[in-house]
This record gives sequence, structure tokens and C-alpha cells, in this order.
Amino acid sequence: MERMTFAYDAVQVGDEIASLTTEPITRHTLALYCGASGDHNPIHVDIDFARRAGMPDVFAHGMLSMAYLARVLTNWVPQDRLRSFGVRFAAITHVGDAITCTGKVVEKFEENGERRVRVELTTTNQDGDIKLKGDAIIAMA
Repeated sequence: MERMTFAYDAVQVGDEIASLTTEPITRHTLALYCGASGDHNPIHVDIDFARRAGMPDVFAHGMLSMAYLARVLTNWVPQDRLRSFGVRFAAITHVGDAITCTGKVVEKFEENGERRVRVELTTTNQDGDIKLKGDAIIAMA
């Protein structure tokens, strides 16, 4: 996907950035993420372990959904424009959930000699249940 270049003056509060919807999360996705991230917590890949912990099944790493949000941001602007990025984990992402990542410009301001925007970020599953909420600060041209 080609990045869109936006000048600070062209971006308005309320603008939405291009969303991303993943394929449904699979056990294979979780295993691959374990290897890529180094997070080998068995609650994410071992159903027996998850059941002993009181869960009906394994579930996705919260950081996997955060990585999908990061992709939304870096599809919009180059990574070097990212000044901060944080999320709050709101609910478990289950195997089979398709995650939609969205972002909306909620503030424009200047700081440290840069023109910046704050983008509110959310991930939801196919039922509209919020899984992550957060925001990012982006330096604009």
C-alpha cells in the first residue's frame, strides 16, 4: 500500500485514517506471533494450559492487536513521524475474531517546534466489541 502524504494544514480533526481488517485469528497466527515476538506465554498457544487457568481456549496476545494498529499508522505516515503510541487492553481477542483497526484525528497542536496530530485508535472484533483503545501522536509535515 502506498503511503498518503498529508500536510498538517490538510488534516482536520475528525478525519479518519484508512482502516485495516484482519483475517480471523487462527491458532497458527498465534504460534507465528509467539515466535516473532518472543512472547511464549502458553496461555496463547496451549489449550490445556489455558483451560487449567480457567479459560475456555487460548486467546491472542494483546500486543498482536497493537501491532495491527501500528500497521495502520505506518500505512498512513512513515514510522519516523510517530512520537508516541499507547493502548489500553479492553477485552480478550479470541481465536476466530477478525480485528478491525481504526484511527481518527482528534487534536491538532504544536509541540517542540513540530506540528502534530493526536489520533484516537480502536480495535474491534466482527461483533463490534472493543478490544483495544489508545492513541498516537504523529508529527506532520
